[in-house]
Amino acid sequence: MSIIWFYSLISVAIVSLISLVGIFTFSLNQTRFKSILNYLVSFAVGALIGDVFIHIIPELAEEGFSQTISIYIMSGILFTFVIEKFIHFHHYITSEPGIKKKYEAYTITSLWGDSMHNFVDGLIIGGSFLANLQLGIATTVAVILHEIPTEVGHFGVLIKGGFTKNRALFWNFISALTSFLGVIVTLLIGETVESAVPFLLAFTAGNFIYIAGSDFIPVLHKESNWKRSVFQFLYLIIGITIMYTLVFLE
Repeated sequence: MSIIWFYSLISVAIVSLISLVGIFTFSLNQTRFKSILNYLVSFAVGALIGDVFIHIIPELAEEGFSQTISIYIMSGILFTFVIEKFIHFHHYITSEPGIKKKYEAYTITSLWGDSMHNFVDGLIIGGSFLANLQLGIATTVAVILHEIPTEVGHFGVLIKGGFTKNRALFWNFISALTSFLGVIVTLLIGETVESAVPFLLAFTAGNFIYIAGSDFIPVLHKESNWKRSVFQFLYLIIGITIMYTLVFLE
């Protein structure tokens, strides 16, 4: 059992470090970085809807797609709507003593959704290692490949919503640490947690659908230049394509 704990914790540590992928943008000057922000948001939309419709929903369907699953997905949408409504009334965050900086509400819902997703990743990784080491390693590799495009998109969204690069990097990393909570819960409870995975996956899917459709796509529609709009669409397709390609690597 100690070996399982060791491999599981090392695996989620590696997965969590992927959230720091945004550090590679630090070498870009401010003008250059701002010019690609909309494309990162487009990429995030593609990664999110690709994740939902290519990975999460097909995985749920393997056990039989019932009306209950639909209700779980809708609950994720409705819950995120309520959370965002609350945030809209309380989305001033003190950044310095005596100074308040306003962030877009979708930055908080994005972090919430990413945290939920990382928690589920931790559950899945822990469950895989409980089955056998080979499956655990294979699952970890699949999660890593899956997380790279997702975290790139999330980082861009936080910047677009008003975060500084340092703050975005920090909170992206904090949200990634929920994978540790997921793996610990799985290893402590074992098979009991498996019954909750369909709900968590469906709930996460609803959250991602809401964020992509309600928050990110309206941001993209603010772009009026047709050439940049075409590139936005291309980056959205790239996000979906990468998620589809990962099906063959998992």
